[in-house]
Parts: sequence; C-alpha cells; structure tokens
Amino acid sequence: MEHKQQLLERIANREAQIGIVGLGYVGLPLAVAFAQEGFSVVGVDLDSRKIAALQRGESYVEDVPADVIAALADAGLFSVSTDYATLAEVDAISICVPTPLRKTKDPDISYIVDATECIATHMPADGGQLIVLESTTYPGTTDEIVLPRLGRDGLEVGRDFFLAFSPERIDPGRTDFTVRTTPKVIGGVTPDCLEVAVALYATVVDHPVPVSSTATAEMVKLLENTFRAVNIGLVNEVALMCDRLGLNVWEVVGAAATKPYGFMPFRPGPGLGGHCIPIDPHYLSWKLRTLNYTARFIELAAEVNSHMPDYVVSKVADALNARRKAVNGSRVLVLGVAYKRDVGDVRESPALDVIHLLRQRGAEVSYHDPYVASLRREGIDLDASPLTAEGLAAADCVVVVTDHSAYDWTWIGATAPLIVDTRNAIKNGAVASIVRL
Repeated sequence: MEHKQQLLERIANREAQIGIVGLGYVGLPLAVAFAQEGFSVVGVDLDSRKIAALQRGESYVEDVPADVIAALADAGLFSVSTDYATLAEVDAISICVPTPLRKTKDPDISYIVDATECIATHMPADGGQLIVLESTTYPGTTDEIVLPRLGRDGLEVGRDFFLAFSPERIDPGRTDFTVRTTPKVIGGVTPDCLEVAVALYATVVDHPVPVSSTATAEMVKLLENTFRAVNIGLVNEVALMCDRLGLNVWEVVGAAATKPYGFMPFRPGPGLGGHCIPIDPHYLSWKLRTLNYTARFIELAAEVNSHMPDYVVSKVADALNARRKAVNGSRVLVLGVAYKRDVGDVRESPALDVIHLLRQRGAEVSYHDPYVASLRREGIDLDASPLTAEGLAAADCVVVVTDHSAYDWTWIGATAPLIVDTRNAIKNGAVASIVRL
C-alpha cells in the first residue's frame, strides 16, 4: 500500500516522472500529452535516427508539430535516449512498441519481450513503478509474457510494482479525436494496478474506461479492429456482387446509409492498409487456433480484403482492353499511395500491391501523392511524379487508390482520358471515362 499511495500522490501533484518506450505514431503523441500536462517525460527508442531528429527539435509524426517538441524540450519536460537505463528512476512506463505479423501471419511479440526484459533489468531495487503495455497483442500477453519477466526477482505485482494494459487508439491524421478526447480502456493485473493506471491516464484522458482484467482490455482492442475488418470485407464483397449484377455499389451503400437505425455504412476500397486493421484481427485468429477454434469471420474477411488489389488491377486491364490497349506497355499513373486519406503513412497500403501487380503485367507505373515524396519499400523504388495536365493526359489509365482531399477531382476527371476510381472520389459530371469499383 505504501508504494501505491506514494505513486498516486506523485501523479496527482504532477511530480511523477514518465517513461515512454517506443516513439512512433503512438508513443510520441502520448509522450507529448504527458509533458504538456506538466510531467517530466523521457522517451526511449532504439532507432538512433528518431532520437537525433527529436534532439534537433524535429518531428517525424504528422500529428506532432516540431515546435511543440522543441518547446517541451526547452522547458525541460521532454528528453529522449536510446538507453533503457534512463528509465531506472521513472515512476511509470508506457510500452508503445510495434507488434507486426510474421510472414506466416503469426504474431511477432519480440519487441514486447525485448522491451520488457530491458525494463526489468533497470527496475528500481525499492520497486514502486507502474508499467503499462499499450502495444496491440493477443489476449493473455500481459499476464503470460510481461508479468513473469517483471516479477522474476521476487517482486510482487500490485505491491512492489504495478502492471496494466491499455490499448492505443491513435488514428493518424485525425483531428476530431485526440489523446485527450478519445476514451481510454484500461485493465490492471490487480485492483491496485488498475487504480494506479487509471489515475495516471486520467491526467491526459478525459474518459478512462476501466475493465476487469488485462485480457479483457486486450480483447477490446482486437474486437474494435476486427469489427472494422469484417465489415469492410462485407462491403468489399458487396462491391464484387454489384459488379456481377451491373449495379453501382456506391449508390447502394449511400441509399442504405439513409436508414436511421440498424445500419452503419462501410465503404469498399482497393484493400486494407495501415498499422492496425490488416494486422490486429490475425492476432485474435492466431490465439483462437491455439485453442482449437477457427475464427471463420476473420479469415473470410481477410481473404476478401486481400483480394481487392487483384480486383482493382483486373478493372484496369478490362478498362484498357475496352480501348483496345493491353496492360503490358501501358502508362499507368497511381494517385495516392498512402494507406488512407490525408496522411503520409504507407504501411500495408493496398497501393503497394496494386503497383506490384501492374508491373507484373508489364505496365509502366508512376505515382503521385502530396504526402509521399518517395516510395522505397517492398521492392518499389520510385519518386513521386509531378501532377500536371500533361502527365494526366499522357497516362493510358489513372488509378485512384487514395482520395486525398488536396486533389482537385473535378480537374482530374476532366483531364485524364481514363480513370479507375476505387474510392468514388470523382463525382458525376466529369468528362473522363470513369470506371468505378
């Protein structure tokens, strides 16, 4: 009880020192939120390039302005390091490291394991730290993987240290919901762990949402993203059905969305992208396979969604064929390579698959994206082409993959001779020949 009370008092008085492990799109905004609330924050990341950029007062996360980083550093509220030893004296640590999938679609929790091992090595001898895992993972990770490593030297959870899971809910590029205004789910290993974790996050989040266990909190995160993946898979399959039936899927979805109850509109697209939705449901599916259960909805949705880039390329081929052109040798301009509108993040973007598939068919592929100046990943090595009337007119086909709001869709529609629009970005009235998803 002594450790808990001391920690609660330090949190209430803004005297607690906070450590953030992993300074990516989740960790950096969280670090800034705590520092802006008056806490002294130290961020740890093993990527020396990120650390060097932050030390120069630069930001590589679009949602975090560079001047905010510089101001917090000047005020002595935010420092960064590649050394876990700097966490030895902090009161609370949030782990925000990546949790990718292996090529076999199995969870890769090595970043969590490595971070936990390093934290355990530098835990203060007199105890009292709060450790919170934020990285998305399968139910049971906190209790089965993190807890044994932190408590192996005889430290007792809920007395000598506190452990919780609180899934990140960052949506890059979003301005209507921030760290503060997005409700935060929190599950503790013990009631005291939950109390301390809620007290900490309540300083930067308006609506903490306590749940009964860490596994419950882990499952909440997977449900949120599985819900989206499955419903996107459903509407993508509806798009395939409408194509066979000669119907406009966008009209169908738009009309259905007028129902004021019992329907939530999801819209089809060229595939899933980003840091969560294409990946997180596989964590749940994998966990259930270990319990001899097949998550059929998840696997079917993944099958449908992963097929969409092939479907887009077949649309391109059919559109060119209708003009007596082959994909082989055609000049194809891809508009938007980010995984979603108005961000520069290309992780898991369907545009990558679309480009690969077009190249395999012999197309000469170029791209433009106002947020992505160069594309060098997964075997693609391209610089963005300028978006000009001449370039649009010279393309045999323009493929709209990401519907950035910066694009003048009326101009694009009136200038390009042939467009495959996977996002319904170009409305009726445009001059160009448009093939919709």
